[in-house]
Amino acid sequence: METVEFKELQSESEIMQAFPVMKQLRTHLTEETYLDLVIEAKKEDRYKLFALFDEGEIVAVTGFKPMTTLYYGRFVWVCDLVTDKNRRSKGYGEKLLTYVHEWAKENNYESVALSSGLQRTEAHRFYEDKMDYDKVSFVFKSSLE
Repeated sequence: METVEFKELQSESEIMQAFPVMKQLRTHLTEETYLDLVIEAKKEDRYKLFALFDEGEIVAVTGFKPMTTLYYGRFVWVCDLVTDKNRRSKGYGEKLLTYVHEWAKENNYESVALSSGLQRTEAHRFYEDKMDYDKVSFVFKSSLE
C-alpha cells in the first residue's frame, strides 16, 4: 500500500514543520528568516511550498513559483527541492518533482525550470538522467551589498 502523501504547506506551523528538511538545502537560513521569506514569497510571488510525507513524516520538500516570462512563456520555476539526507535514493525526489510537473500541467503551464548549484553534480545527474531535463542556460548573480 502506498504510504506517501503530497500536501501544500500553508499555515505557519505547517511551514515550520518543513524547516529541518529545507535547512539541509538552505543552510544559511534561521527558522525566523525562513518563515519570513516563505510568508513574503507566498504573498508577493505566488510561491507554493509542498511536502512529501511518508507514513506521516516529511521526507522531501519543494518550493516553486508559477511564472510568465518572454523566454519561457508560462512555466513553473522550482526554487527549492530537497529530500531529507537520511531518505535519499528512495525515489522521493522523483515523486515530488513529478508532482510539480503534474501540478504545472493541471494549471496550464508549459514547462518546469530550475537552477542547481555548480557543485551539485549528483543533483545534475538526477535532473538530466532520471528526470530528462535539458541544460539550457547558465544562471548569473550579482550581489548588491
